[in-house]
Amino acid sequence: MRRVKRCVRVVAAVAVLAGGVVSAQGGAATPAVAARARPVQALAWEACPADGRDVAAARQVRTPGTECATLRVPLDHRDPAGRAITLAVNRIKATKPRDGHHLGTLLVNPGGPGASGRSLAEHVARTLPPRITERYDVVGFDPRGVGLSRPAMRCVDPEVYYAPPRPDAVPRGADDEQVLLGRAAEYAERCGSLWAWLLPHMTTEAVARDLDVLRAALGEERISYLGYSYGTYIGAVYATLFPDRVNRLVLDSSVDPGGVWYQTNLAQNLAFDRRHRDFLAWTARNNRVYRLGSDARQTTFAWYAMRARLRERPAGGVVGPSELDDMFTVGGYTDRVWPELAGAWSSYVRRGDARGLLAAYERHGRQDAEDENGYAVYLSVQCTDAAWPRDWNAWRADMARQHRRAPFMTWPNAWYNAPCAFWPAQAGTPVAIKGSPALPPILMLQSRGDAATPYAGALEMRERFPTARMVVDQGGNHGVSMAGNTCVDRHLAAYLADGTVPARGATCAAVPAPRPAARMAGVGAKGHDRLTEPRRG
Repeated sequence: MRRVKRCVRVVAAVAVLAGGVVSAQGGAATPAVAARARPVQALAWEACPADGRDVAAARQVRTPGTECATLRVPLDHRDPAGRAITLAVNRIKATKPRDGHHLGTLLVNPGGPGASGRSLAEHVARTLPPRITERYDVVGFDPRGVGLSRPAMRCVDPEVYYAPPRPDAVPRGADDEQVLLGRAAEYAERCGSLWAWLLPHMTTEAVARDLDVLRAALGEERISYLGYSYGTYIGAVYATLFPDRVNRLVLDSSVDPGGVWYQTNLAQNLAFDRRHRDFLAWTARNNRVYRLGSDARQTTFAWYAMRARLRERPAGGVVGPSELDDMFTVGGYTDRVWPELAGAWSSYVRRGDARGLLAAYERHGRQDAEDENGYAVYLSVQCTDAAWPRDWNAWRADMARQHRRAPFMTWPNAWYNAPCAFWPAQAGTPVAIKGSPALPPILMLQSRGDAATPYAGALEMRERFPTARMVVDQGGNHGVSMAGNTCVDRHLAAYLADGTVPARGATCAAVPAPRPAARMAGVGAKGHDRLTEPRRG
């Protein structure tokens, strides 16, 4: 899952324990045994410190009543009395008392891996209808290694490692490839030298078990959960391991559970290329504004010509082809940024004005310490959750083949994930995602043209959970609930209120494409936009 600059703040061995399979976390043990082995802790809730928020949260007005706590979880869930790490947690309490009208806790996660969930909790509490939020405590958390959880992972100095312009992600020969391969190996080596004790425990199964510690600390027998993107995979793993502890489960923009993680990235390459072509076609339809070509063939030529030009002469000495890829990848997650990106592109090509590209780079491309934290966790989870090819020749063959079909994303995505070819922690076997008679009905929300979590993968997720019903948004944005589609949001509210699921085959019309006159500065990024699109490191 390629992650983009915090416009969204885009996985040691694991296995199903309840079925008696040997776990990557350790020997054979059931969830109940693991739960009995550790004492239930009480969370000490207090006011959230104003100076302790992450960048995404600092951009929002604090939701009234938000309180914060710290949760201790075992580094290794096989050894609950051993070394502990801490997770940052926040809560916006329901206004209804804890009686028959209260619906318990709704845990939320925005995805990543590597994204903080605390800002999402505030956004959800502000955005869901009052008839829902008055009955749920909405709880967010920073997964292990992320944000205000401790330790917070970083592997390189972002001011040095990501200094622009970076080498072009599309190699023109063996020398270019060796430079990029060296950067990937360097990153993996730095992570291993700093975090050797932590890396074996950075798995999705470990995160799911952390959630069960949090559930117990909240005093809940069962929890409700809303996950976006990679957050759907956390929810699916939790539901597989602890099916009798799920109240409601919402999966928005689902990961393909059968492809983690190398194959899901190959699928992303094709899906992002399709979505980029949607953007180029939209630009052509608005040629009266942007003057970049009157059909998709012309705008495609213009975009790749700009990219080639930036390789020879980066805009402002900063925006080269790799920075351009990062910025325009954001358009694969949400069409809300299309007017901004097309405007910057047009100004640069038609007037030689690089200010729009430089501003877009600052907003979507520049990497800071928070972004580096997210990237370090992203790789730590994905490289450890499942095996990746260790033979670079296999990568090269796959990328050369896909690049011919999908030139927009293939090589940039390959280098983004390439440290997994050198990762210093042993990878394991992903949890075998499957449903259970103990699970309640599950609500899935998915856009048909989603690039980050393609539609075919959502169908596979639905197949794994026989109790799931899916609402299909006919558009192409990633993360469809609480993002402007009132039809989708009605289904979400009905399900959270009383468990109502839609009829089979339910669909919602897409939100209309943006108008070309709209500007990002005027539209403003929604909290949802910043939280559900994986950040690029």
